[in-house]
Amino acid sequence: MGRVFRPAFNTVSRIGVYGVFLLLGAAGVTPYIVERSSYATSQDVTIEQPVPFSHKHHAKELGIDCRYCHTSVSRSAFAGIPPTKTCMTCHSQIWTSAQLLEPVRKSWETGIGIPWRRVNALPGYVYFDHGIHVNKGVGCATCHGPVQEMPLMRQAQPLTMSWCLDCHKAPEQYLRPRDQVFNMDYAPPKDQRSLGNELKQTYHVRPRQALIDCSTCHR
Repeated sequence: MGRVFRPAFNTVSRIGVYGVFLLLGAAGVTPYIVERSSYATSQDVTIEQPVPFSHKHHAKELGIDCRYCHTSVSRSAFAGIPPTKTCMTCHSQIWTSAQLLEPVRKSWETGIGIPWRRVNALPGYVYFDHGIHVNKGVGCATCHGPVQEMPLMRQAQPLTMSWCLDCHKAPEQYLRPRDQVFNMDYAPPKDQRSLGNELKQTYHVRPRQALIDCSTCHR
């Protein structure tokens, strides 16, 4: 009786079977990769602003403290965006005719605020309080990255739920003394876990279970 299929069909069949498994695996992995990509999280994406404000120049080279511009960061849920008046404190005296700062001067003259675009944005169903984190010893750089090295502001972290939970599950790995929260050059000590556990007690950080409870961030 003659053969129905040629011997080469065995190889083709194996390739087909393996191909199906690869496609199924890719179909399962692809959403996971996309969800954590910069396309979905906006991590490391520089957002164009009406004025190309340089944190590197202002925070590092000039040494301006974060709280000079973000005045409500330690007492409010929102860190605060500086009004034009803050910019003009300096720029009414320096760079007074720079084309780069025309939007700032126009804002000052018209009383219409500069339409800054939010860089670190969380979904509307997520509750986040800057003041709580700052007063519990979470440094600016922990969430915002090395802002003092950014010529243009970008989102340094993915800001995903899993990223937030990593800190809420073990806050002792990230806490620092309150007087170092705004120190962008702060380096954690070798015994960070011991320091963190001590600060958890001193700053009355809530127990782990409370920090990872859904209602903590979703209210």
